[in-house]
Parts: sequence; structure tokens; C-alpha cells
Amino acid sequence: ILYLFSFFIGGLICAVAQLIMDKFKLMPIYVTCLFVTLGSIFTTGRLYQKLVEISGFGASLPISSFGASLTLAAVEEANEVGYIGILTGMFNKTSPGIIVVIVLSFIVSLIF
Repeated sequence: ILYLFSFFIGGLICAVAQLIMDKFKLMPIYVTCLFVTLGSIFTTGRLYQKLVEISGFGASLPISSFGASLTLAAVEEANEVGYIGILTGMFNKTSPGIIVVIVLSFIVSLIF
């Protein structure tokens, strides 16, 4: 049943993004920024974590999870180091994932 929730929630997030692009004639970059911001906002109220618990990777794969991970990293680092952690936390804790995506994208572009 987790697969069904994952498929449904992930599809719903993507369908909402597509509807926003079609209805308001927005470019994909604006919708991407909107979803990163919404993921960050929903993380502050612990709503995004509950959505991830319910749907698994259905909520972890869309771009909104990137905003959620940035916010979580900033808050964790701020709790450990203080206010400067808000600025440094999102870079320290999310940069390994960003590096992997960049390197793999480069390798795939060379192959194809």
C-alpha cells in the first residue's frame, strides 16, 4: 500500500505543478522556485515530514523535497552552532547530494 501512496502523492505533486504551469502560463523555473519555497515552508510546520512518512519516496523525489532538506539542514545547524548555522547548515549538509547530482549528470551527458 506504500507503493500506492508513493505513486499517488508524487503524481499529485507533479500534477499540481503542471496545472499551475498550464493555468497561469508560468515558465518551469518559476514553478520550480515556488515548489522549493513551499517545501521549505511546509517543513517549518512539520507538514512535509508527515507527508514523507505517509508516502515515502513519493514526496521525497519532487523538487519540493530540496527546499525541505535545505530548511532542515539550516535548522539543525542553527541548533548546534547558533545563528550562523542558518547560513552554513544548508551548504554543509546538502552539498554532498548536490555534488553527486552534478557529477552523475556530467557522466550521463558524456555517455549520451
